[in-house]
Amino acid sequence: MITIKSIEEVEVMRQCGRIWAAIMEKVREEVKAGVKTHQLDALAAREAKKRGVIMSFKNYQGFPANLCISVNDEIVHGIPGERVLQNGDIVSLDMGVKFKGFHSDAAITVGIGEISKQNKELIEVTERSLKEGIAQAKSGAYVGDISCAIQDYVESRGFSVVREYTGHGIGRNLHEEPQVPNFYFGKGPRLRKGMTIAIEPMVNVGGWRTRVAPNNWTVLTEDGSSSAHFEHDIVITDGEAEVLA
Repeated sequence: MITIKSIEEVEVMRQCGRIWAAIMEKVREEVKAGVKTHQLDALAAREAKKRGVIMSFKNYQGFPANLCISVNDEIVHGIPGERVLQNGDIVSLDMGVKFKGFHSDAAITVGIGEISKQNKELIEVTERSLKEGIAQAKSGAYVGDISCAIQDYVESRGFSVVREYTGHGIGRNLHEEPQVPNFYFGKGPRLRKGMTIAIEPMVNVGGWRTRVAPNNWTVLTEDGSSSAHFEHDIVITDGEAEVLA
């Protein structure tokens, strides 16, 4: 069921988004060569505790960590551990927090040190495709308009969009209706003022097909090519969508 948020509920989600941003800023500052991914996970947990919020991902459907940290050919759901980050890596940081009963869920991808020209372009295209999708998110439009804008932009730049994993509604639950694919599948639901959704293009250098690691969580590109991931939560308005996180 697609829910429409009240003005008061949207305000709580704004506050949650600001907290998300403050925590992510601290984490991003520590994404450096020589850092182990579990250290970033622990940092996020400490920052969340300071701010009195709950980490949304920890134990969600059994996920064992606070952050999803996905490196190079890992697309999403990377589990933090003993991996040491290296110069030239690209790192996707996906995080959710819960505040006063509402969730924020957003993601960024960053490079460490000198990254390849191709990976730099991948990150830029992925981030831009998110903006292209958000530009279509208006009351009266359709979910498919978002999907089409993302796919068209990504493919025009020679990259591919992941199809097995999608964006989603968000609010009192981490994942709500509707699903928001990054490829065109038809019109889908009509967007209405007060809907809150997470748009999250996942873009690969190579093909769009994926595989799941033996840990049953981490999703990788099937062909071993690099992947990037950006995500924002937005609320649909009568005009331009408002970014919440």
